[in-house]
Amino acid sequence: MSDVVQNQQLDRFELVIDGELAGYAAYELTDTEMIFTHTEIVGRQREHGLGGRLVREALDQVRNHTDYRVVAQCPFVNRWISEHPDYQDLLTR
Repeated sequence: MSDVVQNQQLDRFELVIDGELAGYAAYELTDTEMIFTHTEIVGRQREHGLGGRLVREALDQVRNHTDYRVVAQCPFVNRWISEHPDYQDLLTR
């Protein structure tokens, strides 16, 4: 079982698989923006498409629960959004 949850204390979205941290997408907040700064998948979990899943679910949560404009400073998040046109509106909210 896996989930993407927002850990507001650490300013990141976390991908949790079977109760263990598998990766995270860190962010910084301003009054109007959520700035994604770094995405990391933990060791042996890499190369299984989990980074894309983490980013997709994090952005879905931003879209559905906030009015923040997304700023993709993280190269992985930036590339992922550029490859998924249906998420590019988050950059101009």
